[in-house]
Amino acid sequence: MTNSRIATIAVLAAALLSAACANTIRGVGADTANTVNATQSAGRNVSNAAQ
Repeated sequence: MTNSRIATIAVLAAALLSAACANTIRGVGADTANTVNATQSAGRNVSNAAQ
């Protein structure tokens, strides 16, 4: 393999890994938002049950 071919493969691999990281970070953000919403909802349910 030539150096230019290895460099091309390395750049493509880095691009794919970067895209995978972006999807993971977006997923963590969505999971965090869902957790906050569920916690707030549970707090309201407890508050309503206590009244």
